[in-house]
Amino acid sequence: MKPPRFAYHAPRTLPELLETLNETADEAVVLAGGQSLLPMLNLRLAAPSHVIDLGRVPGLDSIASTNGSVEVGAMVTHYRMETDAVVAASVPLARRAAGYVGYRAIRNRGTVGGSVAHADPAAEWPIVLLALDGEVGLASVRGWRSITAEDFFESVYTTAKRPDEIVTSLRFSTRCAHRWGFSEFQRRTGDFATVAVAVACAVEAGEICEARVAIAGVADRPVRCREAEAALVGGSATAAADAAEAASDSVDPISDIHGSSAFRKRLVHAETLRAARQAFSANEAGARDG
Repeated sequence: MKPPRFAYHAPRTLPELLETLNETADEAVVLAGGQSLLPMLNLRLAAPSHVIDLGRVPGLDSIASTNGSVEVGAMVTHYRMETDAVVAASVPLARRAAGYVGYRAIRNRGTVGGSVAHADPAAEWPIVLLALDGEVGLASVRGWRSITAEDFFESVYTTAKRPDEIVTSLRFSTRCAHRWGFSEFQRRTGDFATVAVAVACAVEAGEICEARVAIAGVADRPVRCREAEAALVGGSATAAADAAEAASDSVDPISDIHGSSAFRKRLVHAETLRAARQAFSANEAGARDG
């Protein structure tokens, strides 16, 4: 298949990029790593009049740890998230999740900003953002703004990003990075998740004082499970099992060609149990000292 005709733009500065997007917003798509957009173009699932390439714009590929958070540029690749020392030290949950994204070739090219903007409800980065109380940085000719992950994802492939805005960065809070877990079921290695669960916990005086549980693959967007979070706080002997039961009971999963609602419900229980056990085990990779 060949993509439809479109005008190609390759701005070299952020102001030039934003002005180009402002002029073409209703008819344009933004190209980051291309791992989602290019197949859609080739299959003619998308037919934009303009494609705006971010590849030549400087300043969108930095990673920095500041003031209790890690800020990641939108053009940072999945592979870099998997191997970066700042990510490993400050938000290891993000490092673990990066290894589940597609295949190595996809991780080499695909970007975190592109994945978040694409908003596939089975993708890894949206639930990592939710679990780590993340925010999405947006820019347009009108200025800059930040929006919480909970408010950003609205439906399948639909976000709060306006047509004339681009995702510039992701901010992950380190508050709940003390103990964490990530577990995912894929039918084949490299597939999107049938169900994935991210758990992130804050620790005070040796006890879990706050927990965040995010689930992919059960709704039209990533979802938090507050019932499971409540079960984890305090860290009782049965907390992981209680959280898994609460998560399974609270979701009403979709059914599609990848799995029935009942199958996904069982997966939610299993993956939540695994992720919660990782978060509770000081001997696992899913924990670090507070």
